[in-house]
Amino acid sequence: MRQYSPDLTPPWKKPQQPVPEVPAEPGLVVEEAGTGFCGAVIRCEAGTVTLEDRFGKHRVFPMEPRGFLLEGRAVTLIRPSAGGPARPTRTASGSVAVPGARARVARAGRIYVEGRHDAELVEKVWGDDLRIEGVVVEYLEGVDDLPSIVDSFAPGPDARLGVLVDHLVPGSKEWRIAESVTSDHALVVGHPYIDIWEAVKPSSLGIEAWPRVPRGQDWKTGVCRALGWPENTGAAWQRILSGVRSYKDLEPELLGRVEELIDFVTTPT
Repeated sequence: MRQYSPDLTPPWKKPQQPVPEVPAEPGLVVEEAGTGFCGAVIRCEAGTVTLEDRFGKHRVFPMEPRGFLLEGRAVTLIRPSAGGPARPTRTASGSVAVPGARARVARAGRIYVEGRHDAELVEKVWGDDLRIEGVVVEYLEGVDDLPSIVDSFAPGPDARLGVLVDHLVPGSKEWRIAESVTSDHALVVGHPYIDIWEAVKPSSLGIEAWPRVPRGQDWKTGVCRALGWPENTGAAWQRILSGVRSYKDLEPELLGRVEELIDFVTTPT
């Protein structure tokens, strides 16, 4: 025989269980229950909250009871109290900061860059974003062996591979290698600079421009000589890296390519 609950009150007449009230602090990531739109709080005013998703799209929602999900659980957003502790609202890459967010388990997909300096620069500017997205960055020490590396990685729908290449200009050796390995699941992009050093804006380092180094000279050593720096490329790189505080210190030709790779490896096919 079927067992019936002794409580015959229709579900729509039962009082709802109370849910937590959560201050809509800038950077808090929530999902709007009705539409499924997920984003970080960027402002709260006049009974509404504005969310920004990871692609920069803004949506405004009323702060209704039980109107949002926080880590999968229903909550009611309330206006934060005045004078609360200030939190950073942006990461070094310009994305919405998510205070206290834990790193996601690493994806199978990867981003490869040419060398250690490239990896350190990407980490400094995009590190927070990469940890939230679960994207690991590795370096290659050049692109000559890229075809065999891609074959060994075997990129696929659940393991996409993105590669950032220095001096990727039409007709170059790097261009031909990139063309040979690009596929639906492997994307090779690059910037036009001889080395990742040049992707840092000269004004961020207090210099007028990157010097021209004659052909046949080691480019990094030639830069150090022209700028009057000690001919120690490791120390020179640390000096350059220390001048980078955010995406504003980098050239657009690099910014766009890194963002493109992050989107590529994190967007399901």
